[in-house]
Amino acid sequence: MATSRVLLAFGTMLLLSAAQGAEQAAQQRISIAAVGDMMLGTDYPQNRLSADDGVSFLAAVTPWLSAADIAFGNLEGVLADDGEPGKKCSNPAACYRFRMPTRYAAHFKRAGFDVLSLANNHARDFGEEGRSTTMQVLADAGIHYSGRVGNFASFEHEGLQIAVLAYAVTKNSNMMLDYLFAERTVAHYASTHDIVIVSFHGGAEGTQFTHVTFAEEEYFGEPRGDVVRFARMVVDAGADLVLGHGPHVVRAMERYKERLIAYSLGNFATNLGISVTGIKGVAPILLSTLDGEGRFIEGEIISTVQLRGKGPAPDPGKRALSLLRTLSIEDFETPGLEFRSDGKLLPVERPVPDVRTAFGPDDDPGENGPQACKENWFWLVESLVKHDDEITLGAEIETPAWQRAVEQRLGIESRSELGLPAWCEFIDQQLRPTD
Repeated sequence: MATSRVLLAFGTMLLLSAAQGAEQAAQQRISIAAVGDMMLGTDYPQNRLSADDGVSFLAAVTPWLSAADIAFGNLEGVLADDGEPGKKCSNPAACYRFRMPTRYAAHFKRAGFDVLSLANNHARDFGEEGRSTTMQVLADAGIHYSGRVGNFASFEHEGLQIAVLAYAVTKNSNMMLDYLFAERTVAHYASTHDIVIVSFHGGAEGTQFTHVTFAEEEYFGEPRGDVVRFARMVVDAGADLVLGHGPHVVRAMERYKERLIAYSLGNFATNLGISVTGIKGVAPILLSTLDGEGRFIEGEIISTVQLRGKGPAPDPGKRALSLLRTLSIEDFETPGLEFRSDGKLLPVERPVPDVRTAFGPDDDPGENGPQACKENWFWLVESLVKHDDEITLGAEIETPAWQRAVEQRLGIESRSELGLPAWCEFIDQQLRPTD
């Protein structure tokens, strides 16, 4: 009897402790400022840096960035003082390779940035060596980063363990198209961290692509992902805040399972190399307050506009706010957010959205056959055959070496000589459910 009473008392203490912990987490607050694409000028192939060497480029927006507990942005290009371009261009006039001097890391630090994404199509403009240099320069400046395959940011803020996981659809980055592996990775970090922030560089580009499509997007034949499925999937896996960028325009926002998703934060500080005409120069500073368990409590949209050669500044016309409100309602009807005229962002009730995280018949091997060996099909195959703790199969996707690796994992005799369309159909058949 005495032992039973001790066990009962111990169990009661554990329950009380858990309840107190949950209550404390619900009362805790953390503020996050997030922006989209940034490129503060380039010195390659000719000097396109601002007159004051970028010192004041972010000055007008620093008060909001520096006031947040965590400030995040997407860094387009590299921080390096030399090096040869890794991106080869058949038409230099239509090719963009961005290299900011390493001293520009101080500009990001002074503005208040704590963590940057290096997962985008310009992170490798000077090859992996350029990205390695960028990583070292940011580390020396005390700025966290995520982007290269297998690289994720992990740090502590006032007792909370924070993880930032950045994804893109580009080579050697954490692959957004590898949905299943992204899901497992987010779940792992959610089990070891209090707050998990996921960013992605995905979706088609340009003013004609302001709406999410609820499907796999492409841009000039390159797969850009199903951004809604990806975002909701990572929330289901444990992400607390999802931040999109890449289309170079603002896209909708929604609140899904009490978590905030922004599908594109647009061009924020890019006007010395990336077009900022019209809505391409309009972007928000997204301020969001989360509780200790990652639930969205409240936020604010600071509308900014880029001034040619001077950087981003507050926009009296509040065009980013207007765009975000309109697109969110048009795309989601009930986005679970109230966009107030003063920029305040508040959660409101919404019907439970349709589940979009399961793989459908268009991209599930074995359902209707491969879709002409599209790249997203290759990534799904890789995700299905590699071990849970493997980042990649070790060979570049779609190459003969990769095909052999897939065959070995499936334990089948090599059929690589079939050629890709026939090989894809053969592998597809091997992956079909047997029941």
